[in-house]
Amino acid sequence: MDSHDSLEELATELFGKGKRWGLLHLAAGSVLVGYFVRAGALVLGLCKVSVQVPYVPSSAKQVENMMSLLKGRSGKLVDLGSGDGRIVLEAYKRGFRPAVGYELNPWLVQLSNLRAWRAGCYGKIAYLQEDLWKANLSDCVNLTVFLAPSVVPLLERKLLAELPDEACVVSARFPFFKWAPSSVVGDGLERAWAYDIKAVRQAEQEKSRRCCV
Repeated sequence: MDSHDSLEELATELFGKGKRWGLLHLAAGSVLVGYFVRAGALVLGLCKVSVQVPYVPSSAKQVENMMSLLKGRSGKLVDLGSGDGRIVLEAYKRGFRPAVGYELNPWLVQLSNLRAWRAGCYGKIAYLQEDLWKANLSDCVNLTVFLAPSVVPLLERKLLAELPDEACVVSARFPFFKWAPSSVVGDGLERAWAYDIKAVRQAEQEKSRRCCV
C-alpha cells in the first residue's frame, strides 16, 4: 500500500483532528485491520468451490488506467472484491452513481469506510460486506475487478449470465483469457483491459454455433 495511505497514518490523522465521528471505532480497530490484511488470504465460496483471493491493493496508476477505460461512461459502478475501497472511491469522484463495492473481509470494509470519510464521501458510497458471488449484477453497467487468475473462469460465467448487454467490464493486472478486449491501456503490472459485454456475449454465441455445426 502507498505510504501516505497506511492504516497507521489514517488512524493518526483521525485522532489528531480530535473529531467526534460516528465511525471512531474504525480507527480504533486500525491495528487489527492491519493484522488481518497482512495475515493471509481471503477465502470466498461459490457453492462447494473454495477460491482464495489474496488482498493486493491497486496502485494509483492502476486505478487511473481503469478509470481511463471508463471515460465517457456513467451510471452504476460495482467493484467486485473492493479491498480497501480506493477504486470505488475514485469512481464516485468521477461521477459514477451509485458506486458500490463488494468485499467479504470485514476489516477491509471498515478501512474502506475510513478512506471514504477521509475523502469527505462517507455515506455516499456503498461498501457491502457480502460475498461477491451472491451479488446481483443485473442492473450494473460498469464493473471493475482486480482479482486473482484462479477466479477468472468462474467469474466469466457469472458476468455473462447476469450483466446487461450495455455493461463494460474493466479488469486490472489479470485479463479474462477467453474474451477479446475492446481496449487495453498500460504496461506490465499496471495494465488494464476493457470488455464490451454485448460483443463478448455475441462472440461466445458464435463459438457455440460453430461447435454445433
